[in-house]
Amino acid sequence: EVQLVESGGGLVQAGGSVRLSCAASGFKFDDHAIAWFRQAPGKEREGVLCISSNDDGSQYYLDSVEGRFTMSSDNAENTVHLQMNSLKPEDTAVYYCAAKRTFLMSTSTAAQDYWGQGTQVTVYT
Repeated sequence: EVQLVESGGGLVQAGGSVRLSCAASGFKFDDHAIAWFRQAPGKEREGVLCISSNDDGSQYYLDSVEGRFTMSSDNAENTVHLQMNSLKPEDTAVYYCAAKRTFLMSTSTAAQDYWGQGTQVTVYT
């Protein structure tokens, strides 16, 4: 069964950091485009960081997180991570990892083939 399992969310003080993990089973991350989305209460789900699987593929960073959020991958463990630093209250949301079967990334929720269950990140002041 294809699954994405997320972990690492929680409550964090503004200015702090949190590292989310997303482990895949049933497919390999290294031949899929990977994306992180988030959805705050009452708002639409938005792309946060989206990266194509090929080295020359497109990348997308939400302007408000660029320089603070970074994605990394561990192909041996078939796991990707989202490192979130200098967190702000407006970063509070449910965070989802997603994957699509083709190489080129997409910022569209509809284009994603697989979704994690989501993990809550709450930033307080």
